[in-house]
Amino acid sequence: MKNTKSKLKKLEAIFEEIGYEVRYEKGNFQAGYCLVNHQKTALINKFATLDGKINCLVEILQEIQPLPQELSEKNQKIVQKLISE
Repeated sequence: MKNTKSKLKKLEAIFEEIGYEVRYEKGNFQAGYCLVNHQKTALINKFATLDGKINCLVEILQEIQPLPQELSEKNQKIVQKLISE
């Protein structure tokens, strides 16, 4: 899959579906995810390139391994494809 704004939007929709908030913040930090008081939040550097944002979201997906029942069939296929790349 080529890295495009459309792919970024799909990833954001997947995170929303599994209960994560994706936030783009400015700062000098590496992107990642955190749980604060049981709030699921993925923080992405707002100044990162499109490729950097997408790669970070994919890495987070690989780490949290969403359950299939949390996702629609369409998004399950997308996640499987992204994780296997």
